Amino acid sequence: MAAKIPANGADLNGLIISGTTPTITVGDAGAEDAKIIFDGNAQDFHIGLDDSDDFLVLGKGTALGTTPHIRMDENGHVTKPLQPMFQANASYTNIPLTTQQTITLSERVDVNGDFASNTFTAPVTGNYYLSYHFYLTSLDADHTALDVKIVTSNKTYAVTYKPSVFMNSDGNFSVTGSQVCDMDASDTATFVIYIAGGAAQTDVHADSTACGMLIG
Repeated sequence: MAAKIPANGADLNGLIISGTTPTITVGDAGAEDAKIIFDGNAQDFHIGLDDSDDFLVLGKGTALGTTPHIRMDENGHVTKPLQPMFQANASYTNIPLTTQQTITLSERVDVNGDFASNTFTAPVTGNYYLSYHFYLTSLDADHTALDVKIVTSNKTYAVTYKPSVFMNSDGNFSVTGSQVCDMDASDTATFVIYIAGGAAQTDVHADSTACGMLIG
């Protein structure tokens, strides 16, 4: 059974469509947007077809496409325009010895405005994927410890290297790591490096990167 709802603002409170294959059709195949608005007490939401690019959109407010949260095209490709995500270039010159040093990060991408002052702040409780690729130059072969850490409010994730064991002479070295981190809303994450032994001569090259995103 198919029911046709008039477009004259008629009140259909408590509408029930019965039958073995009930159907509601929104629109008449015309070149126009079609949407359903959820009129909430404190916040409205909508779901609809954005005819300008033929995307199915779930968004905030009543204006279709103005604040889209989820967009899906005809091939099933789904994007989340406001999903928290950042990417930054990392650097540090002459890393001091035997002190924890927060890596300097220069923002490249910050989708939701959650990154500032070398720190990512979780806007919502969830699981976040955080990763780094640091290219270290002039690494002293006499360093007895090299720790690279992802430090969050809940936990520290560390990897330890011993350059004095695997290096015969000073040189360059790349460290790469990633972690799925359980973070509460307003928790923070930074990237930290610690070096002991040898000389304070190691740099984090400016081509180094760090990034993070909400995954679930």
